[in-house]
Amino acid sequence: MHRKELFLKYLFLLGFALLTGYGSYSLFNFSFSQGFSLVVFILSVMGALLFWEFRLSFALLGSALLIIFKIVDLEKFLFFSSLEIILFLIGMMILLGNLKEMGFFDWSLSKLLKIKAFTAKKLLFIIIFLSAISSCLMGEVSSIIFIIVFIFSIADYFEVEPWPYVLIAVLATNIGSTGTVLGNPVGILIATKVGLHFEDFLKHSFILMIVLLFLFYFVSLFLFRKHLKLLDRQIKKFGPSEMFSQLVIIPADFNLKVSMLFFISTILIIAFHYRIELLLGLKENTILLISPLVISGILIIWRRKKARLYIERDVEWWTILFFLFLFAQAGVLQHTGVAKAFASCFYNIIAGNRMIFIIAVILFASLFSGLVDNVVVVAAFIPIIKEVLVFHPEFSGVCWWALLYGACLGGNFTHIGSTANIVALGILEKEKATKIGLRRWLIFGFSSTILLLFLSFVVFYLLPWYK
Repeated sequence: MHRKELFLKYLFLLGFALLTGYGSYSLFNFSFSQGFSLVVFILSVMGALLFWEFRLSFALLGSALLIIFKIVDLEKFLFFSSLEIILFLIGMMILLGNLKEMGFFDWSLSKLLKIKAFTAKKLLFIIIFLSAISSCLMGEVSSIIFIIVFIFSIADYFEVEPWPYVLIAVLATNIGSTGTVLGNPVGILIATKVGLHFEDFLKHSFILMIVLLFLFYFVSLFLFRKHLKLLDRQIKKFGPSEMFSQLVIIPADFNLKVSMLFFISTILIIAFHYRIELLLGLKENTILLISPLVISGILIIWRRKKARLYIERDVEWWTILFFLFLFAQAGVLQHTGVAKAFASCFYNIIAGNRMIFIIAVILFASLFSGLVDNVVVVAAFIPIIKEVLVFHPEFSGVCWWALLYGACLGGNFTHIGSTANIVALGILEKEKATKIGLRRWLIFGFSSTILLLFLSFVVFYLLPWYK
């Protein structure tokens, strides 16, 4: 039965790729390079979804085919791989590896467990809002790395499965990433391309994000009710134990305080990177991208005996490499004009109707973001939307927020819809040998996201400050 299912998956993957190739020629009249790059990308994405444990293999083989068939040269391929984001991730993983070694997450847990009448519902509320707010302040990737290790400490102590709370944290992180310009690279991209500021996000996005979080909290109470009941039983079982008493008095020693200083300094620099760049006359996002590298470099000098351990153990190289090749393949789609061709179709759909326009932006952005990194989706959509605004300037008050929420919330549709998703699943698989299958993800992630997208549409369509 297992071999039969495996064969059917491979057959479906091949058939889907062939259908995509045929459709690209017959419907869009794509050139060979466009059709081939699309088929390779579809194989990589669908292969990752259907055979998660082999995701890097699909990314490697697909990338090699693009270079061998001269769809893109090596120099441009490396440019499309977004090395600046890769290096940023490596720096943050080193910093958080140091915090983990110093016991920061156990210390944080000890503070959490001092809450009176500690229950699973309170923990759920804390995970959701802590994930979202930290995502607003430090970005989705840094946030999920911080939160997931925190969840592991809780799950280990109460002897429960960590995956439900990891999934909740990932979904909440993507919701929270809409709250400020720092929450997601999508926010930075939109802000820089269309002239939005931090204050615009506070007015138009942050409040809506909080509303969505409360809705997500109540939805999660229902979807994860069995896991929450189990956690309540474990809290009653382990709460008054001797181990609990020892845990709640964990002190913050000198090394932990220094590690926290390193991390807090990084977060503050990231939060004010734009002002620092203006002050120093640097290119946008320069400080944002290099600050984790600089501070992690200083940290490695301080903890030089542990430096190799941080690099080998705490950097998720499997996930990092998957990112690199997937980003590059998505960049090739944009380079060959495939992304623009698909986005151009949306111009003919809206027909000047505001309701259809909002639905189309949210729908296309969310669906494509479920399959492609949302930064690539937004980069492809921005020039198309600007073209639409030339003929329909009355849509300018709502279009960018619809694009932001469609792309960020759409990242909750699948495993690979968001950078935070891939990072979290990679850590979960490495640390706990646990996988969240596609079916399980769709049951919890897809269903809740549909509801959040619908509420976002209602808000964008009805409230006056989006007009």
